[in-house]
Amino acid sequence: MDNWKVSRRTALKTLLLGSAAPLVLRSAAFAASCDGIVRYGTTIAPDSMNPFATWSSFWPLVFTYDFLVGVDAQRHADRKGFAKEWSAADDQLTWTFKIWPGMKWSDGHPATAKDAAFTYNYLLGSIGKPDELNVGQNTTSGMEQIKSVTAVDDETLQIVTKSPSRWPTDNTTWIVPEHIWKDISYADARSTFRNDPLLVGTGPMIIAEFKQGQYVRLTPNQHFRTGQPKAAGMVIQLFSTQDPIAQGVKGGSLDRGGLTAAQWADFSKDPDITVFETRTEQRDYLAFNTTTGEGAGSTKALADPAFRDAIGYAIDQKTLVDRAYRGHADPGVGLVMPIAADYYSELRDIRRHFDLEEAARRLDAAGYRDTGGDGVRKDKDGKQFQLELITGLFSGNGQPPLAAVQFVAGWLQQIGISVSVTQLDSGALGARTAAPTKGGGGWDLLVASSWQTTSPHYLLSLGSSKEIGVGATGNPSYWSNEKFDKYLSDVDSTVDLKKSQELVDQGVRLIYTEAPYIILAYPLSLSSYRNDCFKGWGTDLSDWSYYPLDRLAPV
Repeated sequence: MDNWKVSRRTALKTLLLGSAAPLVLRSAAFAASCDGIVRYGTTIAPDSMNPFATWSSFWPLVFTYDFLVGVDAQRHADRKGFAKEWSAADDQLTWTFKIWPGMKWSDGHPATAKDAAFTYNYLLGSIGKPDELNVGQNTTSGMEQIKSVTAVDDETLQIVTKSPSRWPTDNTTWIVPEHIWKDISYADARSTFRNDPLLVGTGPMIIAEFKQGQYVRLTPNQHFRTGQPKAAGMVIQLFSTQDPIAQGVKGGSLDRGGLTAAQWADFSKDPDITVFETRTEQRDYLAFNTTTGEGAGSTKALADPAFRDAIGYAIDQKTLVDRAYRGHADPGVGLVMPIAADYYSELRDIRRHFDLEEAARRLDAAGYRDTGGDGVRKDKDGKQFQLELITGLFSGNGQPPLAAVQFVAGWLQQIGISVSVTQLDSGALGARTAAPTKGGGGWDLLVASSWQTTSPHYLLSLGSSKEIGVGATGNPSYWSNEKFDKYLSDVDSTVDLKKSQELVDQGVRLIYTEAPYIILAYPLSLSSYRNDCFKGWGTDLSDWSYYPLDRLAPV
């Protein structure tokens, strides 16, 4: 119960008839252009509008519900959430949040500190119960350090922690209306209650219709705290691949959509389209199935740090960036991505270098030799290596390019490790990487992505034993290390930057040496928007909040 996370992406089906054909949508209402409705295209796969029951619906819920504070509000003064201001007492235990005065829910009910207190206490009250709320975006994970949450008055919320912690500002719990949720049982909240539209929120756009695998339609919130948005509404169209999104932006049926590296050059020449790339919290990695019991892979070598370390010398991150990502990424090193500037390190004193001969030498030294002379090594049980590498898109995250997977498989082949690649859709990938106690495992290698915030906890949570098998935001390698968990526990109990930096660095170095993950790259986010229908897009579309839906206006 030690994580606070976020999710985004992966989709179901929208039909594209031929490479130059128009997008085929299920409703004529989505066919017009420049009609005041903002149209996003994405590979998200939302499955429920209930934030207590799903990780897969970050989009669109982020446009309807507010975090108390969250990521964007700490980076941008004009992107506040449910709280307008916040501060910590000198003891770093008592946090005070000032809620927007006079704020209303989209149905006109007052939105106050009492709703925020209800949301957190609703979660806290479920801890230890059979129906604990620990399966969705709004989760008990991380709340073991919370002593109390109290609405002092309608505009003042107080959170008291048991030890110094930044959880009160860093958590990504969406504040929900008490008058809607107070009679929902824990059992229903974590499973059967779907929270079907029309939703009630404090964000700028309210979810009005949801067709799974097709689209989400949102309407402007007339009670939004800074005024009703000028856009007439929003439609998020759901796709299973990036190509039709790019064609939609190019053809004018979509206003915004992500790009692949291959599409970047073409779109950058179009005067009607603005393209931009930004550093994000995404890490693309090669993970090893390190468990030795239920759910183990095909060989015990996967649990051997010496085997995993040797493989690390066979991965050329620079070539991956140059050729697989076409320059739109930073080379992978450790758990911390460059955007987390306070914690990022290039680990120069322990960093591996690409050297296939060194990788082969280390495999020999560790006892994994080609004893048959056929170019394929054997493990210590005498079995030839034939590893299954699975890959795909975790709902809520990006997807490493297939070219990167092919490079990894090719390099391993060159050092005598045979690899077969299995591509999986989001659902199948989640099932295969679930905790072994829930039927997951049985694979050997995984190439996937993780996308979390830059708080110290999130930076280390990929290696947390408490996050094993929880999907896109957890620890899919099944690796467990008490010393690492202690670093994570300690960093959760400090707000001192220097101390946090020391703990993160120690954790990063430990997991780098143990190598349950080899970080391949930190991809840049490539996106585009059209200039002909709306103004006010801004330059830093981080996707961590409702921005810029609160300020977009028709041209």
